Amino acid sequence: MPAVPIHPQTFIGTVYLTVSDLERALRFYGDVLGFKLLHRQGDAAALTADGATPLLVLTGRPDARPRPPRTTGLYHFAILTPSRADLARSLRHLVESGYPLDGAADHLVSEALYLADPDGNGIEIYRDRPRDTWPYRNGHLYMATDPLDLDGLLAEGTNDNRPWEGLHPQTRIGHIHLHVSNLSQAEAFYQGVLGFDLTTRYGASAAFLSAGGYHHHIGINTWAGVGAPPPPPDAVGLRWFDICVPDEPALAEVEERLRAAAVACEGHGSSITLRDPSGNGIRIVVSGK
Repeated sequence: MPAVPIHPQTFIGTVYLTVSDLERALRFYGDVLGFKLLHRQGDAAALTADGATPLLVLTGRPDARPRPPRTTGLYHFAILTPSRADLARSLRHLVESGYPLDGAADHLVSEALYLADPDGNGIEIYRDRPRDTWPYRNGHLYMATDPLDLDGLLAEGTNDNRPWEGLHPQTRIGHIHLHVSNLSQAEAFYQGVLGFDLTTRYGASAAFLSAGGYHHHIGINTWAGVGAPPPPPDAVGLRWFDICVPDEPALAEVEERLRAAAVACEGHGSSITLRDPSGNGIRIVVSGK
């Protein structure tokens, strides 16, 4: 347990990505995944599901190069649908679009589809099972990577003949999963400094952390290699992601812990910007600000 847990209403907000071709990315995220364009200014575009809340901000950089292998950064960001029927609608649309999946899994706490955008940025689309059905072993949350019943998922809502109109307005970013260079160092930061609870580990190479008893808001792994360096600044991939706290006192509490731990950070009114020990960009922000 962290000495001072982060506020239980903390969640993951907007994810900011660099893409090499903004027009191509907008076609993918709009036509294939079902996001809506919220606003666009120059080489940046914000995408939404409900017409008001930015979930993704894409920055086009034509000179961006692919992220080198064996570097830290984004493993995937995860799009949380409000129901199994909504996940099924996304799966049916992906099948009809002919866009390839990279995988699918039943994690016991959730059901998930995996794919990548045209730049190789990892994406998960998932739905949560009811929290009172999540399995625990010896007091610890248990997650698995079992085969997903794709036929059963596709059969969900068979009589739903509504045309595809994109993501449900209640869709949000559920969690983010990061490549890190050192697992114990990353755990010490996300748990010991920021205050997330460690929910479970996956062997010696991955860990999952959350606020408020969720299965995980942040996943960390060393699958790109222990000691992996950050990607170069001109690579496609994660720019930063938002950790949203509910109010100014919660933000001040986190900032105090960051200062006490001598973590370099910058305050910007209702937000703080920093990098984790592996160089992944973070903005801690008051929700709605």
